[in-house]
Amino acid sequence: MEILQKNLTSNEEPIINIIKYEDVENKIIIIQDLKVIIDSDVAELYGVETKEINQAVSQNPEKFPSEYVFKLTTEEKIEVVTNCDHLEKLKFSPN
Repeated sequence: MEILQKNLTSNEEPIINIIKYEDVENKIIIIQDLKVIIDSDVAELYGVETKEINQAVSQNPEKFPSEYVFKLTTEEKIEVVTNCDHLEKLKFSPN
């Protein structure tokens, strides 16, 4: 299974990227007994910066129901960084 992703910029032709299901599946981690994908991993999948994902969430809350978006506690963040090598960069991020 593949997910099609379209990136549209102002005057350019649409760019269509294919995100493989396996790439998405490899980003899923368990937090609070929920399957989640960390914002930086979502950004990587879509080929954008993490701040763009977070801006989209804060500017369009109606598109991101509260049960789909939550912030990690400090303890959860430490646990995620400890258990997920690819998230080591979060170690130094604020909150």
